Amino acid sequence: MKTLYYGGTILPLDGKGTPQSLLVDDGKIQAAGDLDDLRALAKNARCVNLEGKALLPAFLDGHSHITALAQTLGLAQLSGCRSIEEIGCRLRDFREKWKIPAGQWVIGFGYDQNDLKERLHPTAADLDAFLSDCPAMVTHTSGHMGAVNSLGLKELGITRDTAEPEGGKIGRLEDGCPNGYLEEAAFTNMGSRIPRDPEASLTNLRRAEEVYFSHGITTIHEGLAREPEWSLLETAASKGLLRGDVAAYIDIKDSAGLLELHREYFGRYKNHLKIAGYKLFLDGSPQGRTAWVTEPYLNGEPDYRGYPIYQDNQVLEFLEKAQRENVQIVTHCNGDAAADQLLRCYRKAYEEYGRDIRPVMIHAQLLRAEQMPALRELGMLASFFVAHVYHWGDIHVQNFGWERASQISPAKAALENGVIFDFHQDSPVIPPNMLETLWCAVCRRTKSGTILGENQRLTPEEALQAITANAAYALFEEHSKGTLSPGKQADLVILDRSPLSCPAEKLKDLRVLETIKDGETVYTAN
Repeated sequence: MKTLYYGGTILPLDGKGTPQSLLVDDGKIQAAGDLDDLRALAKNARCVNLEGKALLPAFLDGHSHITALAQTLGLAQLSGCRSIEEIGCRLRDFREKWKIPAGQWVIGFGYDQNDLKERLHPTAADLDAFLSDCPAMVTHTSGHMGAVNSLGLKELGITRDTAEPEGGKIGRLEDGCPNGYLEEAAFTNMGSRIPRDPEASLTNLRRAEEVYFSHGITTIHEGLAREPEWSLLETAASKGLLRGDVAAYIDIKDSAGLLELHREYFGRYKNHLKIAGYKLFLDGSPQGRTAWVTEPYLNGEPDYRGYPIYQDNQVLEFLEKAQRENVQIVTHCNGDAAADQLLRCYRKAYEEYGRDIRPVMIHAQLLRAEQMPALRELGMLASFFVAHVYHWGDIHVQNFGWERASQISPAKAALENGVIFDFHQDSPVIPPNMLETLWCAVCRRTKSGTILGENQRLTPEEALQAITANAAYALFEEHSKGTLSPGKQADLVILDRSPLSCPAEKLKDLRVLETIKDGETVYTAN
């Protein structure tokens, strides 16, 4: 069915002005232009009067984890906890609400030690006080660390004799026994050992997709796919359950074989699912103080700089594999030392094979201005978690000092250096709220109200480009998504007003009223 949109602000974001109307037919954009001209093409079309609202290209996710977000929807929510006791109480209440019997896992997500009065991560002893007959796990909001109780340690087989994995740490008591705290690889490798209910997982995946739609996002990332994540997504796709497009990045370290086993998904969508490339981790979290930086963290152990996950020779092997196979690779780098490692290793791989695979530096929180030219020269994109400015900007000032913290997510420097970039929320770290991210990129205001890095502020137009056209380019989808150009997919979002006429401080208050995928409405605000 044809649909003609008119009567509001239409922002194609293609550099060709603001047309009066937009015509959609069979899931594609047929034309944009004067209303009288399009009426002639719109016989028997459904006419939608926008009544002053704004029509834009739907947003594209720059990096997140839809399966992890789905998983958290069935967990105890720990966001906003102000003490370890409150964490324990929420876990206990969650268990009682869902009548979880003794011996079954109780899992919570979203605490932040920076918000706790103790300013510490929970330990096994802390969790035992609330759950002594169930294995229990709590996950930090970053997803990079967490804690388990004593039964959890037993279930996971973590003992005094368990060696620390490469790129991870096990918290220990003075006698060497584990204290329940697990960091980076010691924590992130544990999730696959916990049993999941397949039907509940599919239900929660559908719920997670609705969360993205509610924020105007129709193209979604699975930023780290191993066997469990891929199996869930492929099952959903084969059952026709996916309505948004999901681009999955395969863990290059442990699950690279998935790409060859499922070659029919590589580079193209099948039932709304595709394998977009490989994913690599090089360091940890800045707010968790595990990101690898060149200058020491403040207010802690002298000369502590975080740590790398791999040595250069290992990183080079991964990057050469991606280049050799002509497969895109996206790499988690928060600290500037990790960024240095990626740039020097990727340069060697690129010089050897010379393939334009559009590598992406994910997060790039502490990327230095002098590193920007190297990204441009290597055709490397950056995906900034710019909402860090609001959510953890004040913490970054404590961890890094004003000079370094004020330059986190240096989007303006990237723009000025010709580096293509997009934005993301790393959901489930925070909700996939692109309009809040838009506000963060333009205003750069912390929770305390401080302007953090005024020189890195973008205009609304520049920020919108990042979450539409640039994000499509990062996925090799610039010819089908990202602008309201004729021939492209009719992936649209209707906002209550135009971001270009809204006061900058009000950008976060914009509302998604409707989200449209391939010409069909997938979300309508209540």
